[in-house]
Parts: sequence; structure tokens; C-alpha cells
Amino acid sequence: MRPARETCERCHYPQKFSDDSLRLIRRFGEDPENTATTIYLVLKTGGGSRRQGLGRGIHWHIENEVSYLALDPEEQQIPYVRVVDDEGRVTEYQELGFELAPDSSEAVDLKVMDCITCHNRITHLILPPEDTVDQLVARGEISPAIPEIRRKAVEVYGALYETVELGVNAIAGLRGYYQAVYPDFYAANQEAITKAITALQDAYRESVFPHQKANWTTHPNNIGHKDSPGCFRCHDGKHLNPEGEAIRLECNVCHSIPVVAGPSDFLAELEISRGPEPQSHLNPNWINLHRDVFDVTCSNCHNTANPGGTDNTSFCSNSACHGSVWRYAGFDAPGLRELLRQQLPPTPTPSSPLTGPLTYEATIGPILRSRCGACHGEGGVSGLDLTSYAAALQGSSNGPVIVPGDPQASLLLKKQMDELPHFGQLSTDELKLVSEWIAAGAPER
Repeated sequence: MRPARETCERCHYPQKFSDDSLRLIRRFGEDPENTATTIYLVLKTGGGSRRQGLGRGIHWHIENEVSYLALDPEEQQIPYVRVVDDEGRVTEYQELGFELAPDSSEAVDLKVMDCITCHNRITHLILPPEDTVDQLVARGEISPAIPEIRRKAVEVYGALYETVELGVNAIAGLRGYYQAVYPDFYAANQEAITKAITALQDAYRESVFPHQKANWTTHPNNIGHKDSPGCFRCHDGKHLNPEGEAIRLECNVCHSIPVVAGPSDFLAELEISRGPEPQSHLNPNWINLHRDVFDVTCSNCHNTANPGGTDNTSFCSNSACHGSVWRYAGFDAPGLRELLRQQLPPTPTPSSPLTGPLTYEATIGPILRSRCGACHGEGGVSGLDLTSYAAALQGSSNGPVIVPGDPQASLLLKKQMDELPHFGQLSTDELKLVSEWIAAGAPER
């Protein structure tokens, strides 16, 4: 087959697709009410790095020189990735446990990443049973008023049958289930149940071909990372460069953090990061590290109620993240935790009680480290480090932020007292103490 760059990209050239887009994914629960939820996310198509200076998102991969080694014909095992930047610098990533001999990358058969590396199923796509049923319910071909229909439909549709006829007959067996378990509902809603059975049978006939051994498990789909390795063939967190930095396993590289809205949620709020990120978030291994460094400073930017939960009440309680099993991600890869433990940032010093000597060491330093240290630590945003006395007085790359004896001239306070609140906002009492400390000459001890 001719390379995609010589065929597909003649018309569908990646530079064209550089806009982000809002995606809605409708799901239904396995409860008797088939409770509907909608997942909202912004898909970061990206690309356009030469034309628009975007150099980010999904199409970054084909706007830049990326090569890889695949160990199988379907390219599901990719233990080696090679990236060449605009200045010709080479970065090599190898999966934990795999070693390519030094200087041998030129000798192996590397493939250059193109459209087909990800868009390998541009047609004849057979959806998994869960996706098929969710789409039929969302389109109204199956009524969500039928009790348990999502669970029962997936159960019967997803079983393996030797022939199409056996599959179609098994789906027809749903009628007997509702006659036996929900006789009153069946008597009043026979037409809805017949319509649901017909929709499932039609979908099955069009998608599953037992005599050809073709169903939703036969061919991997490299778009996504739920039902096939897809993105996680490389972005699994365990492909590391010699410095121990991973090919980023990060939810918001290619899309925003998903937001799940239920029937009673009239407003869905997507968090789109616009401001500077804390230094810790810039670590390429951040997603693998974040569960080990969760602390009070996270609440400076995020709602952290019920962290790690699935009730969708906060940024940190997200069923789209924590309620799914990401079996192709390398969260628990052997040997990875030991490597990452060395990269854990220091634990922030808890804020001290707002009493005691008005000095940096006794009172002000602990406040600034706790409230501001995530972004303004060593190598912090705008070169500002507030976690040590000397660095705090030195200021940022734009100049001093603390003017001893003059609170009104101190940029640190101006930022905190601006009309628009700073996302690392000090409390009123903390702000009063910092102002008094600067007015007193900003003593260290």
C-alpha cells in the first residue's frame, strides 16, 4: 500500500485540521432506569505548526518527524520511538524492559508516523457492543424507558455465536425476558420492545460476521485508547528517554479533561487551562505522579472534593477517569514506580498558625510555600521563587516583587489585590500579615 503521505494527504493534508472541537459522547447506565450521562470534552486536533505556530495537539505527530519500531504487523507493540526536532536534535524513547543497542536505530526498520498510524480503521468499523447499544438508545431506536434494556442488550449482543442466525435468534430472546420479568410493562409496551429487538438484530447483521471470524475484537482501532491500545502504544507512561522522561501520558495533551453530566446537571463546566502550570505539572510523568503528591495546594486551582471518586462532584471526582479501567496504560508497569519515586516533588510545608514572630522563617515563608510554592518554587513561573527568603527578595525575571518597607510598591501584593483574583489567592488574614511583614522591612528572622 502506498504511504498515506502520497495518497490520503493529497486532499486531507494535516495542516488543514488545526481547530479544536467540542465532542459529546452519550452513555447509558446498567441500572434499571438506563440512566443517561453525557461526556463533554474538547478534542485538541492541533497541528498547523508551520502555518499557525500551533505545534501542539494530535496532529503534532505528523507535523514533526516521528519514527517508530513496530514488532507486529498490526503495529500494536511499539517499544521504540524516535523524535527529531526542527534543529535536528534526536530524542529516543524506549519501553521499560526493551533495549535497542546504541547507534542501531538506523539499522532497524523504522516507520515514519503518518495518518494511517492512527486512522487505521477509516471504514468497516465494527463498534463494541456497549458503543453500539448506546448509539441505538441515543438515536431513539431503542427506548430508554424499557427497564434494564442497556444491560440486557449489551449482554445478548456481546455474546459470541457460531452463526448470524444464532445471534439474531438470541437477541429475539429478549422478548421472553420481558414477558417473564416485566409482564405488565411488556403488555403495555410490546411495540417498543419489538422495535428495540429489530434495531439490535439489524445492527448485528450489519456488523458481525462469524463465518469470516469478524467482530469488534478482530481488528484494533488506533483512534482512542479504551478498546485497543491506540494512543497508549506510545503514550502509556512507560516509554522513557535516557533522562527518565516519558512520552507524555497526560489526559489533556490531546483533549480536555472529560466532564460527565447526568440528567439533573443543567450546566456542564469544562476546565480549559489558560494560565501558567505549576512546575510539578510540567514533569512529563505527571499523570503517573499526581496521585502520590495530592495535597492541599491542589485546591488553589481545582475543586478537590472526594478525590479519586466517581460521583462527578468535583475536578478530582470524575467517573470518566477514575470509573474506567485503562488496561493499556502503564500506571503499574513493573519497575516504573521505583523510577518515578525519585522524581516526586518535595512535600509542601503546611501553613503555620497565623501567630508568632512576623518574619519570613516563622510565619510568612510557610504561607508562601503552601499557597504559592506549586507555581513559584525553584524554576517557577516567570522565574519567581517564593520558597526561600533570598529568592523571594530577588524577585522574578521582570524585577523585584517585594519592596521592603513599601507594601503598596510590592508587586506581590498588587497581584493579590487586583480586581481579578489570583488563582493562588491568599486569604484576607494571610494578605494582612504579608502586608504588615513588608511594611516592617520584610525581615528574614
